Amino acid sequence: MQQQDQDGLPPGQRRGAVAAIAVAIALAVIDSSIANVALPAIASDLHVPPADAILVVNAYQIAVIMSLLPLASLGEKLGYERIYRCGLILFIISSFFCAMADSLTGLTLARIAQGFGAAGLMSVNTALVRLIYPQSLLGRGMGINALVVASSSVLGPGVASAVLSVAHWPWIFALNIPVGLLALALALRFLPSTPRASRRFDAFSAILSAGTFGLLMTGAEQLARGASGLAAVLLMAAGLVCGALLWRRQSGRAAPLLPVDLLRIPIFALSIATSVGSFAAQMMTFVALPFFFQHDLGRTQVETGLLMMPWPLALIVMSPLAGRVSDRVPAGLLGGVGLAGMAMGLGLLAFLPPAPDAVDIGWRMALCGLGFGLFQTPNNRTLLTAAPRERSGGASGMLSTARLTGQTLGAAMAALCLRTVQGGPQFALLVAACIAAAAALISFTRLRAAPR
Repeated sequence: MQQQDQDGLPPGQRRGAVAAIAVAIALAVIDSSIANVALPAIASDLHVPPADAILVVNAYQIAVIMSLLPLASLGEKLGYERIYRCGLILFIISSFFCAMADSLTGLTLARIAQGFGAAGLMSVNTALVRLIYPQSLLGRGMGINALVVASSSVLGPGVASAVLSVAHWPWIFALNIPVGLLALALALRFLPSTPRASRRFDAFSAILSAGTFGLLMTGAEQLARGASGLAAVLLMAAGLVCGALLWRRQSGRAAPLLPVDLLRIPIFALSIATSVGSFAAQMMTFVALPFFFQHDLGRTQVETGLLMMPWPLALIVMSPLAGRVSDRVPAGLLGGVGLAGMAMGLGLLAFLPPAPDAVDIGWRMALCGLGFGLFQTPNNRTLLTAAPRERSGGASGMLSTARLTGQTLGAAMAALCLRTVQGGPQFALLVAACIAAAAALISFTRLRAAPR
């Protein structure tokens, strides 16, 4: 369907387009963590050491973060809906090969392809939301989108556990196929045709971007796992060199692949920094809490899953409300208050009383979820609307890059705390609380950068 010269899509087409985006992005986000629970079974079936099986998770994450900005830039040239549909098709095909893999090499290669497909979805996701909703309802649309992303990011292990309770591990990938085909049918029917830019695609900058994020994230992950420190440092140094070359190449360009132009907008840069910090704190928490609940508090795996549920449940309640309010209240205020509440909740979790009951834990988790939900939607809305409309692809790519960078760094910092510090889980929670508090301060500074 053609995108008309109007403010958003007609209600009927809008609902179909939102359904297409929600189903596809949920698949992409869930698959970033769905394999974690199955790693022991995968290692056993494929006859590899458990440490090697982690490649199944890391290959997907690194492929996503390497390709987000290049695909966002390509979306501005070819059309966001084309990148979205192609990414979804690649995701479905690679899910089939994941399910059929009979070796670690085959599964890892299929997961890399699946990560590239997921990046096609994530890179232009919010750019499509901006075109689907009228300006007056954009906050509501961002609220729905943020709710899907945030809830999917914490539901992956639960979905995997449910599947593995009745089927073998290949089914966690095979189930993507029918759901993905449903999303593809909706995308072909309802997604609008989006504007195309006339500029050339900068392939060399795309290679530098992939090298920057791929090398930095691989080095950080290896350092956290206790691998060779020299190798990790060299990887990260190579990533920084690629980043410096990319920044130099992109500076001064009208619509760069690395959105240097957008990062010069104060409220955009502050929103990116806030997003990285908030997701780092969230991921540190979700890595540390299972160890805290099970090793320190003596809870079972099932109890751990239930005790962590108040966070996503509170998020589900708050995200749509925050989306509606964000059309009227500055994101700097909402985000600052929300992240301050999250920091308080994390600090209270770190200092739980001896032998806490479910209520002691539950209300603290809910406070964190409410705070994160109050922050995320207004932040995403401000980040997207701070960019010119024709640069929605770059803004969308940076939004997803900030989220994944924060999550990757958070996981690495949590692993480092667990490996090197006595009482690692509680220490990780305290570090996460400090990061959330710093992000809250950054958010408040946005009140001076722009009215909204």
